Amino acid sequence: MLKGGIRLAAIVLASTAYIGAASAQTMSYADAVTKLASDCGADIQKLCKGLNLGGGRIADCLQQNAAKVSPTCKGSLSAVFQSISQREHAQTIYKQVCQRDMSKSCSGIKGDGFVLACLVKKESRVGKECNQVITDAGWR
Repeated sequence: MLKGGIRLAAIVLASTAYIGAASAQTMSYADAVTKLASDCGADIQKLCKGLNLGGGRIADCLQQNAAKVSPTCKGSLSAVFQSISQREHAQTIYKQVCQRDMSKSCSGIKGDGFVLACLVKKESRVGKECNQVITDAGWR
Protein backbone atom coordinates (compact mmCIF):
# COMPACT_ATOMS: atom_id res chain seq x y z
CA MET A 1 0.00 0.00 0.00
CA LEU A 2 1.27 3.49 -0.82
CA LYS A 3 2.16 5.52 2.27
CA GLY A 4 2.08 9.25 3.13
CA GLY A 5 3.98 11.41 0.68
CA ILE A 6 4.40 8.60 -1.83
CA ARG A 7 0.66 8.08 -1.99
CA LEU A 8 0.09 11.84 -2.25
CA ALA A 9 2.55 12.12 -5.13
CA ALA A 10 0.97 9.18 -6.94
CA ILE A 11 -2.50 10.64 -6.66
CA VAL A 12 -1.44 14.10 -7.75
CA LEU A 13 0.39 12.62 -10.73
CA ALA A 14 -2.68 10.62 -11.61
CA SER A 15 -4.87 13.70 -11.57
CA THR A 16 -2.92 15.27 -14.42
CA ALA A 17 -4.05 12.51 -16.77
CA TYR A 18 -7.66 13.63 -16.90
CA ILE A 19 -9.39 16.88 -17.86
CA GLY A 20 -13.10 17.32 -17.32
CA ALA A 21 -16.07 19.52 -16.70
CA ALA A 22 -15.92 22.69 -14.61
CA SER A 23 -16.86 22.58 -10.96
CA ALA A 24 -18.74 25.32 -9.18
CA GLN A 25 -16.09 26.05 -6.54
CA THR A 26 -12.40 25.50 -6.24
CA MET A 27 -11.04 23.13 -3.63
CA SER A 28 -7.86 23.33 -1.62
CA TYR A 29 -4.90 21.15 -2.54
CA ALA A 30 -5.36 19.22 0.68
CA ASP A 31 -9.03 18.59 -0.07
CA ALA A 32 -8.09 17.53 -3.62
CA VAL A 33 -5.57 14.99 -2.37
CA THR A 34 -8.00 13.68 0.23
CA LYS A 35 -10.72 13.25 -2.39
CA LEU A 36 -8.39 11.49 -4.81
CA ALA A 37 -6.99 9.24 -2.09
CA SER A 38 -10.51 8.27 -1.13
CA ASP A 39 -11.87 7.82 -4.65
CA CYS A 40 -8.81 6.54 -6.56
CA GLY A 41 -6.61 4.77 -4.02
CA ALA A 42 -8.10 1.36 -4.73
CA ASP A 43 -7.75 1.84 -8.49
CA ILE A 44 -4.08 2.79 -8.12
CA GLN A 45 -3.46 -0.21 -5.87
CA LYS A 46 -5.25 -2.61 -8.19
CA LEU A 47 -4.08 -1.32 -11.57
CA CYS A 48 -0.69 0.20 -10.83
CA LYS A 49 0.68 -1.91 -8.00
CA GLY A 50 4.45 -1.99 -7.81
CA LEU A 51 5.09 0.98 -10.07
CA ASN A 52 7.82 3.38 -9.04
CA LEU A 53 6.80 7.00 -8.72
CA GLY A 54 8.13 9.66 -11.00
CA GLY A 55 8.09 10.26 -14.70
CA GLY A 56 4.30 10.19 -14.78
CA ARG A 57 4.16 6.41 -14.37
CA ILE A 58 1.02 6.38 -12.22
CA ALA A 59 -0.79 8.79 -14.55
CA ASP A 60 0.30 6.72 -17.54
CA CYS A 61 -0.87 3.54 -15.83
CA LEU A 62 -4.30 4.95 -15.10
CA GLN A 63 -4.57 6.31 -18.62
CA GLN A 64 -3.55 2.97 -20.16
CA ASN A 65 -6.10 1.23 -17.96
CA ALA A 66 -8.82 3.87 -18.40
CA ALA A 67 -11.41 1.22 -19.28
CA LYS A 68 -10.78 -0.45 -15.91
CA VAL A 69 -10.66 2.73 -13.77
CA SER A 70 -13.78 3.09 -11.66
CA PRO A 71 -16.34 5.73 -12.65
CA THR A 72 -15.96 7.31 -9.21
CA CYS A 73 -12.22 7.75 -9.70
CA LYS A 74 -12.65 9.09 -13.23
CA GLY A 75 -15.20 11.63 -12.02
CA SER A 76 -13.02 12.71 -9.11
CA LEU A 77 -9.93 13.07 -11.28
CA SER A 78 -11.86 15.24 -13.69
CA ALA A 79 -13.43 17.42 -11.00
CA VAL A 80 -10.21 17.84 -9.03
CA PHE A 81 -8.14 18.70 -12.08
CA GLN A 82 -10.67 21.32 -13.18
CA SER A 83 -10.97 22.82 -9.71
CA ILE A 84 -7.20 23.10 -9.21
CA SER A 85 -6.80 24.61 -12.69
CA GLN A 86 -9.50 27.18 -11.88
CA ARG A 87 -7.79 28.00 -8.57
CA GLU A 88 -4.39 28.48 -10.22
CA HIS A 89 -5.91 30.65 -12.96
CA ALA A 90 -7.63 32.87 -10.37
CA GLN A 91 -4.36 33.28 -8.47
CA THR A 92 -2.65 34.35 -11.70
CA ILE A 93 -5.24 36.94 -12.79
CA TYR A 94 -6.37 38.38 -9.46
CA LYS A 95 -4.23 41.55 -9.67
CA GLN A 96 -5.59 42.31 -13.12
CA VAL A 97 -9.20 41.68 -12.09
CA CYS A 98 -8.87 43.59 -8.79
CA GLN A 99 -6.74 46.51 -10.01
CA ARG A 100 -9.61 49.03 -9.80
CA ASP A 101 -10.62 47.83 -6.33
CA MET A 102 -7.00 47.93 -5.13
CA SER A 103 -6.68 51.55 -6.27
CA LYS A 104 -10.07 52.56 -4.91
CA SER A 105 -10.20 50.74 -1.58
CA CYS A 106 -6.59 49.94 -0.70
CA SER A 107 -4.48 52.76 -2.13
CA GLY A 108 -1.30 53.49 -0.23
CA ILE A 109 -1.01 49.96 1.13
CA LYS A 110 2.28 48.29 0.23
CA GLY A 111 2.95 44.58 -0.14
CA ASP A 112 0.91 41.97 -1.94
CA GLY A 113 -0.22 40.23 1.25
CA PHE A 114 -1.32 43.48 2.87
CA VAL A 115 -3.24 44.55 -0.25
CA LEU A 116 -4.97 41.18 -0.41
CA ALA A 117 -5.83 41.39 3.31
CA CYS A 118 -7.27 44.86 2.68
CA LEU A 119 -9.46 43.58 -0.17
CA VAL A 120 -10.71 40.69 1.94
CA LYS A 121 -11.44 43.01 4.89
CA LYS A 122 -13.31 45.47 2.66
CA GLU A 123 -15.32 42.75 0.91
CA SER A 124 -18.56 44.78 0.98
CA ARG A 125 -16.88 47.66 -0.91
CA VAL A 126 -15.05 45.46 -3.41
CA GLY A 127 -16.59 44.59 -6.77
CA LYS A 128 -18.27 41.28 -7.47
CA GLU A 129 -15.61 40.12 -9.96
CA CYS A 130 -12.74 40.87 -7.58
CA ASN A 131 -14.50 39.13 -4.69
CA GLN A 132 -15.15 36.10 -6.89
CA VAL A 133 -11.53 35.83 -8.07
CA ILE A 134 -10.32 36.07 -4.46
CA THR A 135 -12.71 33.28 -3.48
CA ASP A 136 -11.77 31.15 -6.50
CA ALA A 137 -8.09 31.62 -5.68
CA GLY A 138 -8.75 30.11 -2.26
CA TRP A 139 -7.83 33.20 -0.30
CA ARG A 140 -11.05 33.48 1.62
